[in-house]
Amino acid sequence: MSAPARRRAWRRGRWAETACTATLLLRGYRILGRRLRSPVGEIDIVARRGAVLAIIEVKARPDRAAAAEAVTPRQRDRLLRAAGWLVAGRPDLAALQVRFDVMLVTPWRWPRHMVDAWRADPQRINSPQKGTNW
Repeated sequence: MSAPARRRAWRRGRWAETACTATLLLRGYRILGRRLRSPVGEIDIVARRGAVLAIIEVKARPDRAAAAEAVTPRQRDRLLRAAGWLVAGRPDLAALQVRFDVMLVTPWRWPRHMVDAWRADPQRINSPQKGTNW
């Protein structure tokens, strides 16, 4: 990918995350972090509503089908590890139910929030896995 194309993709991603953050705020979520980087991966948006901690992956694509297909098993595993790192470092979040959501962003449409897009074993979130540096 050329440098100008990479910059356009980065700007499109930032815009998509901003649109998703605004949508979540309107729906009563409290945004705890954006583009949270950890040694095991990056989380696009961390939000909380009530007793739920939402780990949100944002995908901006030309159409919703392409956006939905863009979340690969490898990315899910990365998000799972990053969520475990986050919860391990923030004891105040340990009591919350961790949920994995995806927000799909397409041109000229509101972001679509796919609540509980996949499930993870709670043991994998709340305790470090062998071979990780949490």
